[in-house]
Amino acid sequence: MGIFSRKNKEEKPLKTKSTFGSNLLNIFSRSTLDDQAWQEIEDTLIMADVGIKTTQEIVQELKNNPTLKSAHSAEEGKEVLRNQLIDSLATSNRSLNISATPSVIIMVGINGTGKTTTVGKLVHKLKSAGNKCVLGAADTFRAAASQQLQTWGERSSVPVVVGPENSEPSAVAFNAVQEGLAIGAKVVIIDTAGRLHTKAGLMDELGKVKRVIEKHATVTETLLVIDATTGQNGLIQARVFTEAVEVTGIVLTKLDGSAKGGIVIAVQRELKVPVKFVGIGEGIDDLIEFNAEDFVDGLLN
Repeated sequence: MGIFSRKNKEEKPLKTKSTFGSNLLNIFSRSTLDDQAWQEIEDTLIMADVGIKTTQEIVQELKNNPTLKSAHSAEEGKEVLRNQLIDSLATSNRSLNISATPSVIIMVGINGTGKTTTVGKLVHKLKSAGNKCVLGAADTFRAAASQQLQTWGERSSVPVVVGPENSEPSAVAFNAVQEGLAIGAKVVIIDTAGRLHTKAGLMDELGKVKRVIEKHATVTETLLVIDATTGQNGLIQARVFTEAVEVTGIVLTKLDGSAKGGIVIAVQRELKVPVKFVGIGEGIDDLIEFNAEDFVDGLLN
């Protein structure tokens, strides 16, 4: 059970606007699932950004499913697919790990994914749950990033540690951890620069930030922020980041109104990294814990 469980706090439902479900319902309503029908199912999954590799695996699993072979209605077929997609998103744990004191969360991802905004929403959740927090503005190459983070900090009454423009990101991360230790914070969140995932040297910098932090505190999470609307490019980013740093969870932003929600399935299934949160809007409360059943129902209905 996550610390922001729906059972503990009412949250907005996860909705995706898509013709995905109606297209599949039409296909499953046919008397037989012939080769053309299976091709259409595959095309529909690919169009929803499930990805070619993952789509082919899911389709093969569906073909082998004994329940689907005996299904007598579109709704029965859709229910088999629903269960198949939920199984594809199965993971042992989506809870945010804040077991250490302080627990340090490093946020990574390229520019434009909504990473700094996600930091602001996440710290609001943590603070609202009674956790003392500190933010570290380690994106020192964009003055606007530090200013944006300070604005989010003010909204949640959370201290923000900043450094001079173009200063060493690891130094800011170090100072943020020291501030967290000094005030007895439960969580320190480090906002890193939105690095282009093609530059190995900049990835090395993330490694340095982590190493500096771990001399004084425990990094319990490294969360990768991906823009859901970027589709398969988001999957490429995720692959590179997971190779460069030990990513423990995914945050998918801009999932509201996206017909491309299948990227959730592709990322988790191919990379074996759990999707922990999704951004569903611009408001401070528009970051919710990912729930596989809610997500699949939103995708299919």
